[in-house]
Amino acid sequence: MATQRIQESDARLNFRVRSDIKDRIEKAATLSGKSITDFAVSALSDTADEVLERYRAAELSDRDRDIFLSLLDRAAKPNKVLRRAAKTHKKLIVK
Repeated sequence: MATQRIQESDARLNFRVRSDIKDRIEKAATLSGKSITDFAVSALSDTADEVLERYRAAELSDRDRDIFLSLLDRAAKPNKVLRRAAKTHKKLIVK
């Protein structure tokens, strides 16, 4: 029989919430079959993972950063559509 190693918590978070939020959390925890602590830790951990993943997805490699910056440095030539938009802008907006 394999023994499970229980991971002990060694850090603490303390915060206050409005009573209506606390009530919702308690109801959701009960419906999930979890203690309030387990529910809160799970929700906070999942949300933190999502935020960190979005940040990682937006991070560029050195190669991609260099390509992006070189494209920004290029002197862009306006195409036909952009020139037409500029003319329309001058007629309608600029006086």
